[in-house]
Amino acid sequence: MMELLHTTLAFVAAIALLIAVHEYGHFSVARKLGIRVEKFSIGFGPALFSWRSMDGEVEYVIAAFPLGGYVKMLGENPDEQGGEQGAAQPLSEAEQQRAFHLQPVWKRAAVAAAGPGFNFLFAIVAYMVVGWMGQSVLPPVVGFVAPVSIAEQAGIEAGDRIVAVDGAAVHAWQQLEERLKPAVGHDVTLRLQRDGAARTLHLSLPAQAKDPLLMDVADQVLGINPGLVVRIADVVKGSPAMRAGLQRGDVIQQVGGVPVSRVSQFIEQVKQHPGQPLSLVVQRGEMVLQLSVTPGSDAQHQGRVGVRLASAPLHGMERYRMGVIEGALYGFTRTWEMTTMTLSVFGKMVTSSISADNLGGPIAIAQLAGRTAELGLVYFIGFLALISVNLGVLNLLPVPILDGGLLFFLGLEKLRGRPLSPKALETMQMIGLVLILSLMVFAFYNDISRLFRG
Repeated sequence: MMELLHTTLAFVAAIALLIAVHEYGHFSVARKLGIRVEKFSIGFGPALFSWRSMDGEVEYVIAAFPLGGYVKMLGENPDEQGGEQGAAQPLSEAEQQRAFHLQPVWKRAAVAAAGPGFNFLFAIVAYMVVGWMGQSVLPPVVGFVAPVSIAEQAGIEAGDRIVAVDGAAVHAWQQLEERLKPAVGHDVTLRLQRDGAARTLHLSLPAQAKDPLLMDVADQVLGINPGLVVRIADVVKGSPAMRAGLQRGDVIQQVGGVPVSRVSQFIEQVKQHPGQPLSLVVQRGEMVLQLSVTPGSDAQHQGRVGVRLASAPLHGMERYRMGVIEGALYGFTRTWEMTTMTLSVFGKMVTSSISADNLGGPIAIAQLAGRTAELGLVYFIGFLALISVNLGVLNLLPVPILDGGLLFFLGLEKLRGRPLSPKALETMQMIGLVLILSLMVFAFYNDISRLFRG
């Protein structure tokens, strides 16, 4: 119950903050350009709190449902546009000077772009803070090299620390993975350190049938991973593992004669040998034991031994904190990297290169919010930056009802020399609303499906 409450609070705080940032972008630019703002709302539905600005012009609202927000400007909606547009109550001359729809195209475009712009600005600052605060990272130190892999043939050895990919410095294994993904199908240059000496390797990563974004490129293509200590966390009573003599705390070094560097390796070996003896080498304290276990068979005829596994990095975690200049640059570069990656994912979902089943909705975001909040403030800030980038990109898509849709219409207006009719705008907005609602329903369906799949 407490975990659910913690996740919910983290989710609400994250969404409310990012919506406030987005809407404040629209609000502040509109006010600076002299456009009349009538309402600034965080959330939809009944108002929980409301108050008016000092000049009495703007009503500020915090509403019951925080999954959205809006800035209401005079003349923004087609059914209230006065003068030549033929609204029921024509605007006065003073109101026409401040009505949104009667402003020059550049002013309306500036207001529309300000929301996503503030999301990107927020992400830049948030990533700067992450860099300055520092975080625990898995170092880019090779723990395991797969036999006959590209890495082994290139001369990479366990213990090597990879410090740069194509000239770009890496300080964490995640950074290494992100630098390798765009290199799939191309040549890549790795700079590494071994026993204090620098080495440079030039190698080629072959193209893959699977999209690199969905792969662990370092492991599955290059043939390296950071290495893990795979330990038995618990043994089920009466299980094949207990009969084989396995105990809680045993470190699994080999299974079936193959060194174990990750949990999935052990699981796959066990699955493939139901009813067949499987050799194990385990470390128990100072002793190294050779055991044999015969996996049982489940309903899918896959092997099971009855253990719960835990893992820890072979080389431990490192604290990495950036200097003032490096952290500032990191804010810009990280935001750009996340923006291009988000656009790439969206594009590949549209072209079916990546399954749309990977799309996450409110439940997935809430779970991630809860997990990052538990890890600490710096991780939660990094999560906020990532979601802010996604909001910025999503809102710039040329879909009616989104900011990108409005920018598209303004571009048409500039080309045509006149705006679209209020009726046409209303129709387009309805189409956009249906598209966005369909996307939200699909994302929510994905969330529920993942919950049931575990």
